[in-house]
Amino acid sequence: MSTPWPYPRWIAHRGAGKLAPENTLAAFRVGAGYGYGMFECDAKLSADGVVFLMHDTTLRRTTNAAAVLGNSASEIGGDQIWSALARLDAGSWHSRAFAGEPLPALENIAGFCLRNGHFLNIEIKPTPGVERKTGEAVARQAALLWAGQTPPLLTSFSPQALEGAFAAAPELPRGLLLDTLWKGWLETALSLECVAIVCNHALWDRSSVTQAKSAQFRCLSYTVNDEWAAQRLLDLGTDGIITDRVDLFTPT
Repeated sequence: MSTPWPYPRWIAHRGAGKLAPENTLAAFRVGAGYGYGMFECDAKLSADGVVFLMHDTTLRRTTNAAAVLGNSASEIGGDQIWSALARLDAGSWHSRAFAGEPLPALENIAGFCLRNGHFLNIEIKPTPGVERKTGEAVARQAALLWAGQTPPLLTSFSPQALEGAFAAAPELPRGLLLDTLWKGWLETALSLECVAIVCNHALWDRSSVTQAKSAQFRCLSYTVNDEWAAQRLLDLGTDGIITDRVDLFTPT
């Protein structure tokens, strides 16, 4: 018997895909404006243990860290304490309209989602070397923030991060992210008591969907930005579609 699945099919990637600066509260607001009720985001750990949203290991692409922290400072996000990260502009790189948009802590995003009845998929995106510690921290904080509410789905490409999440908050749902169907993927997901497999959408076919569903996993896909790809996944009977194109797909 499959685990109850409270989440909608359509999920906005990093908040609003590419229409706003990724992994910011502004992006979540834009995505919500297009009718999306579930969002995907990336979470990592600051040097002093604060869970915050950012995709890359380094601050270079999506913040003004060099200008604020100085060129001699480490550009690795996980090397900085939260008080330094909170000073950064995470919006200007995208467009002038979002200048000054800060990096959000997970607590900020939780408040937005909970107050508006939105669901969340937190991808645990650890700084290399602290995979398990990051998984533990994300799960522990998520369990507290969403206590008594529908919890976020915790996913990661890192089995070590998922092991940490499992140890810290086993009651939270987990999903294994895959960019290839590497040997042992199904067994790993089973051992971590995952509820979902989240694949590069091209990896799903009749065989892989049958394998996953036979093991009682939900099947989700990233990052789906074309109508033909979305229709193929719907025809395969998959359960979730993560997209940048919040302006193209109407969530149902």
